[in-house]
Amino acid sequence: MESKHIATSSPFSLHRGCHECNLSKLCIPIAVGAEDIDRLEEIIRQGKMLNRGEYIFEQHTPFRSCFAVRSGAIKTFTVSEEGEEQVTGFYLPGEIIGLDSVSMEKYSCSAVALERTSVCEIPLEKFEDLASDIPSLQHHFFSLMSKEIQESRQLTMLLSKNSAEERIASLLLSLSTRFSRRRLSGTNFRLPMPRSDIGNYLGLAVETVSRVITRFQNNGIIKVQGREVQILQLEELQKVLRHDTKCLEHQKESAVNGR
Repeated sequence: MESKHIATSSPFSLHRGCHECNLSKLCIPIAVGAEDIDRLEEIIRQGKMLNRGEYIFEQHTPFRSCFAVRSGAIKTFTVSEEGEEQVTGFYLPGEIIGLDSVSMEKYSCSAVALERTSVCEIPLEKFEDLASDIPSLQHHFFSLMSKEIQESRQLTMLLSKNSAEERIASLLLSLSTRFSRRRLSGTNFRLPMPRSDIGNYLGLAVETVSRVITRFQNNGIIKVQGREVQILQLEELQKVLRHDTKCLEHQKESAVNGR
């Protein structure tokens, strides 16, 4: 059975507050004016460090806080009654973990560090009190929750499609967009997760993931060395999605017309 290390005692840094963080334009502080940033910093515990494999929280444990990724990467997953793991998401710096559990008494999933990672803790009770005084903060938090719901629906739609190429292209394009949002390269980046996690997340066998990545590489669309990915032809990767979507629409039309 996997040994779990819950990062309950990891120290928080006492420097580099929200106003100094280079991710402030992606995270919670974007919704707060300069006059209220100190009030936000008073409730957020900043800079908890996690080693690879350490848990931020476990499924079914009491919900207390959401967490903002400051550096590194986080994987969330659920475990069924039969003990089967299902990866539900990957989170990069500037993104918030735990939003899907806000209205619940317990966390709906577990969250574990994929590499050396730093997070900021946002205690919900204190955050709600502050948000009631700052409408823009409350609105931004609701927007983040709405985005979480939308991304969950998009994943459901993605997994309903048959094409492994489309699933992997979607993931690579999503990572590209998210790295670009952080003003990093959207065409040269490192995958924070192993291929086994990619396969689990996308509903594919590891062998299928490797086969599709090799096919993309042989076609000159990407270049891969270990976890380092270089997107050579971004438009061609986008065409994979458009092509598969058109094929699916054609199949539906043919079925309706009885062809």
